[in-house]
Amino acid sequence: MRNWIIFIALIGLISSFKPKELTWVAIGDSITYLNEHRDETGNRITKGYMTRVTEQLPYIHYTNQGHNGWTAIRIAQEIEKLGLTKADIYSVFLGTNDWWAGRPLGRFDDYQRNTGNTTVYGSFRIIIDKLRSLNPQAHILLITPMQRVDFVYLANMKNNAFGSYKAKNGQYLESIANAIDTIGRHEKFEVVDLYHLNGLKLKKLVKYKRLKNPQTGVYTNYPYPKFIDVPFDPEKDEYPYPVDAIDRTYDGLHPSDKGYDLISRKLVKAMKKY
Repeated sequence: MRNWIIFIALIGLISSFKPKELTWVAIGDSITYLNEHRDETGNRITKGYMTRVTEQLPYIHYTNQGHNGWTAIRIAQEIEKLGLTKADIYSVFLGTNDWWAGRPLGRFDDYQRNTGNTTVYGSFRIIIDKLRSLNPQAHILLITPMQRVDFVYLANMKNNAFGSYKAKNGQYLESIANAIDTIGRHEKFEVVDLYHLNGLKLKKLVKYKRLKNPQTGVYTNYPYPKFIDVPFDPEKDEYPYPVDAIDRTYDGLHPSDKGYDLISRKLVKAMKKY
């Protein structure tokens, strides 16, 4: 009888250490969206960051609210149409498309005064207010955009963009990353700063970009930063990132398995506290 009581007590003790089931809504752009759309990467990835996080923390159950090509400003504009639900954790991973689209960052004052969705700062206020209205007790985690080199879309090479090593419309991507960090510190949110993560620096994003040497016309593998300003013709040239060029991204912008693994490790470290 005594052994049976001890056994029951041990079962109760073990059960008390079982993590609580948590729900997670991941809001983002294509980097989030691709978790459920690996075919759109040419199957260059096996799984995205949400799958990787929940493999490590199986008591967390995610909903993918990634919207391909969307900006923070558009998320704010459409916030009431997204079907966002109450959750224990919300992550917001936006900003890279705002930078490329030349959307104005605005000032921290736009966030504080809730001036609307005409700036990135103002849009983050709209997004965060919505999440708080769904669950005031939720954990809100902000993720800064990661650095990017020259992007070339696998399915359409005419869709291409230079990297964050220079300004677009007078604005650097780093300024958006810093703004997100400012909001996080102000609100006392956890911030996962991918922009300044050593493992995602520009020189580690691709092994090379394969381009024609302007003098000889011979295809040459140019590592970063040597490929900057080497011409690329999407009408005539081969895809510049063959499989062997993949490092932390598979196309200069979107994470590879290596990149998603780095991101998920940072998120697991943050989320295991919840």
